[in-house]
Amino acid sequence: MKHALKRWLGPLALLVGLSLAGCVSLEVGNEPAKQLHLALRDGNLAPVQRLPQPLLPALLIQAQPGTALADTLSLAYTRSDPVFGFYQFASWTDRPVRLLPRLLQQRLEARGLATAVGVIGDPLRSDWLLALRIDAMHHDVRSAPGSAHLALTVELFDRRQQRRLAQRHIVVDVPTERADSTAAAQAMSMAVGRSFDELLPWLEAELRQLPAPTGR
Repeated sequence: MKHALKRWLGPLALLVGLSLAGCVSLEVGNEPAKQLHLALRDGNLAPVQRLPQPLLPALLIQAQPGTALADTLSLAYTRSDPVFGFYQFASWTDRPVRLLPRLLQQRLEARGLATAVGVIGDPLRSDWLLALRIDAMHHDVRSAPGSAHLALTVELFDRRQQRRLAQRHIVVDVPTERADSTAAAQAMSMAVGRSFDELLPWLEAELRQLPAPTGR
């Protein structure tokens, strides 16, 4: 527990230090300095083909502590790794650490992966748990206009036996059209969609190897 807390507080201390030092904006052009509220979405625009039948009766998704950059409404960027700053006039409509599990839930529901898909806290019981951790999430502008960088760790758990069945690391970079917050948010949504595109085939392959699930 102490090690996990120390791991989380490290990047948080970095964020606090940056906030106290003042926000830096990458906004360009002659746009007025007004606050933008940007939504993070599943950027996959292609129709999701539904499975003939669910692979599980129920599946729960849980957000795991990851980078502190994903646990804030501020959009982070870096010009010189590992130093991060924030867009001054832009923020997410919700914290990514809260939103990504819901976006993944919607993708899994559209795929028909399980009869019921929920997020921890929902009134749903399941023997299977999918843990989602955001390891990195920022606009990399070391070379303008840069790219949206997203790194996830996904783990599948059997809650009955209290053991991890599989783990996957996913890293996606999507080029941005401009070096500003709006373009960064659009590219990050595309990165979310591509990460889910990679996640689903892996998860389905792992689930197909499991014994037939039984109800409680």
